[in-house]
Amino acid sequence: MPLTRLDLRGSSGDLAALLPPPVDEQARSSAAVSEILATVRAGGDAALVELTERFDGVSLDALAVPADVVAGAVDRVAPELRDALEVAHRRIAAYHRHELAASDVFTSEGVTVRPLVRPVARAGCYAPGGRARYPSTVLMCATPARVAGVDEVILCVPPAPDGSVDDATLAAAAIAGVDEVYRVGGAQAVAAMAYGTESIAPVDVIVGPGNRYVAEAKRQVSGVVGVASAFAGPSEVVVVAAPGTRPELAAVDVVVQAEHGPDGQAWLVTWDEALAGAVEAEIDRIVAASSRRGDLEATLSTGGYSVLVDGPDAAMAVANVVAPEHLELMVPPDLAGSMVDAVRSAGAVFVGEDAPASLGDYLAGPNHVLPTNRTARFASALRADDFVRHIHVVTATPSAMADLGPRVVALAEAEGLEAHAASIRARWDR
Repeated sequence: MPLTRLDLRGSSGDLAALLPPPVDEQARSSAAVSEILATVRAGGDAALVELTERFDGVSLDALAVPADVVAGAVDRVAPELRDALEVAHRRIAAYHRHELAASDVFTSEGVTVRPLVRPVARAGCYAPGGRARYPSTVLMCATPARVAGVDEVILCVPPAPDGSVDDATLAAAAIAGVDEVYRVGGAQAVAAMAYGTESIAPVDVIVGPGNRYVAEAKRQVSGVVGVASAFAGPSEVVVVAAPGTRPELAAVDVVVQAEHGPDGQAWLVTWDEALAGAVEAEIDRIVAASSRRGDLEATLSTGGYSVLVDGPDAAMAVANVVAPEHLELMVPPDLAGSMVDAVRSAGAVFVGEDAPASLGDYLAGPNHVLPTNRTARFASALRADDFVRHIHVVTATPSAMADLGPRVVALAEAEGLEAHAASIRARWDR
């Protein structure tokens, strides 16, 4: 059985102590990533070429994918894939434009504060490769950057064994308006985007999911560049299934996130023991028939859990401790409202049997770059807002200064900042 059964029925006390702890990704990856970052920072392009050969087994003569090869990929992919990419791009852009639009002018007693929103100049997107291709991630990263008004958007993606980047990824890059595509993956790609090399100019923000080394590299360069969505690492899902849920739907949605590769987490949480058994059996069947059986078994054997609880409230308590990237609530409508209200920590929530996480992965509109490894406790999905800076512009009337000035002086004097107080008094003498 690929899932580890946890029976929490009747349990009390510290729930976090009863659940498997999150993986300490920093301890597992920190030293290796630090070495890669330092190597790229010192060696530039030559280091990227050497590291790509070491980790990807590819010897590159150039890092960049020629612009005409990227643009031509739109015509080289199958028509149905092109249509799917274009529809996804349109929906992602529409959602992120809506998300970015909210801005208000604040006025109070003669003081006006106007928000000034300015995009970063250059954004770096990372899309995983190697085990699978992710054109959807290219759309999810580059589209909100373009919506935000970023001047230059670049993409780093690991090359295939022959040194190429597949046409689906390149077509997504062309549709999303990516300016430059580089055949570099892993922590070395993050280093190149953060510090720059002879071929790759440094960026202001780095976004995109990756394995634990990519995620750790982003953590280490945070502060040199902006890093959004906290720890966007190996994929996670918690499927909360109420009695009456179709076992085949719950099972396939548990397997979906395990399909992404090693180090992921896939949880089933239910208060129906018979349903748990049926879902576990269905997962066994799906895994045995899958062409990615080895990857699925590796992920589910270390990060797959079937959790029995006492009821809906206990199920949500488990979900909030796990703080998953994807939370699916396969529950009837009469339970859905209260269970959504109980959500405290999750990257994204999908409600009902007709709204699987796969819909959010591709076409719902909101971003699929989500916080993992329990960082949903403090982090959110990638947003267009992650590509802009918020600057406030303050104006004040003379009457506002007359009213508020004495209070500013009082506060400045209390802090021993005489020049601050003097700057206010100077305006009384005009």
